[in-house]
Amino acid sequence: MKYLSEFRDSALTKPLVAELQRFPARPIRIMEICGTHTMAIFHHGLRSILPEGLQLISGPGCPVCVTAAGHIDAFVDIAQQDKVRVAIFGDLMRVPGSNGSLSQAAAHGAQVEMVYSPMDALELAEKHPGELIVFLSVGFETTTPGVAATILEANRRETSNFAVYSTHKVIPPPLELLLADPDLELNGLLCPGHVSTIIGAQAYQTVADKYQLPCVVAGFEPADILRALIMLLRQIHEERYEVENGYNRAVTWQGNQRACALVDKVFIPEDSPWRGMGILPGSGLAIRETYSQFDASKRLDITMQDIAEPKGCLCGEILCGKFAPPDCPLFAKACTPANPIGPCMVSSEGTCAAYFRYGEK
Repeated sequence: MKYLSEFRDSALTKPLVAELQRFPARPIRIMEICGTHTMAIFHHGLRSILPEGLQLISGPGCPVCVTAAGHIDAFVDIAQQDKVRVAIFGDLMRVPGSNGSLSQAAAHGAQVEMVYSPMDALELAEKHPGELIVFLSVGFETTTPGVAATILEANRRETSNFAVYSTHKVIPPPLELLLADPDLELNGLLCPGHVSTIIGAQAYQTVADKYQLPCVVAGFEPADILRALIMLLRQIHEERYEVENGYNRAVTWQGNQRACALVDKVFIPEDSPWRGMGILPGSGLAIRETYSQFDASKRLDITMQDIAEPKGCLCGEILCGKFAPPDCPLFAKACTPANPIGPCMVSSEGTCAAYFRYGEK
């Protein structure tokens, strides 16, 4: 498969491993922001070949995981309303809130449909004209353009029984919050590949300049990640603080300006709650008043409540890089994939799910 399988070829990865291991041993902490990076690093066994002293810290890169508990409760409330059918991506189905999960709501009669794209939800609306179809929209910059395009298409078609409940978030604000914490002591950032296809590598320049921190955008195959780690270690040892693009087959410096313009047309920044980080100014995306007829929070008068984390759950601290999953007293005991207490054990990009699946207990 072009642009994928060749980046797993041992003829390419072995020299990279050798180069990585030639760096002198010293304590270095690098945060991978993206949940897909976390899973890929575990899946390909890359943690086992890191040079001595190099520690990889997982950050707030799982959109389902950072969704506040109050939003999860709002999702369940929406699903339980009369003549409402919610459409979701699969990762949301089993995320627990204080009143249960969407899966449990469905078991009690709520209409919950898993879809592969927001356009699938729009098609559902046309198939069920007697119901309000609400797409529960969770994600970072990667998925927002598709949601924006769907809202514009719903407007063009005049589909009145379609709405979106937006909990979309943008990546730069939480980075600012985390890097302002002196206790985190990071030496570099492995920047997300998917998000960066939209916002471009330039989005991390402010972070690199302000905090004098090396930043490298990485792809998701073994060669991509190894190369990005080498680029980061070079910067660290040479005391450089730059933004470098290690994923130039997919990411440009400026990003996808057409997609960004589409998002700006439909959404407007708003303050948004993040699990473990509180309300971050300008970190969320609300639907503009122009398209308010497609805003489920207004049509259904949904008010998000401030819900406490489950007792003993450290998902919030894990997302901030303060703890690793084995530090949580619930991990692999009360909290397992079969009985998740927090979202980090549920999502396919969750740090706890990665640790559990790949045996780091």
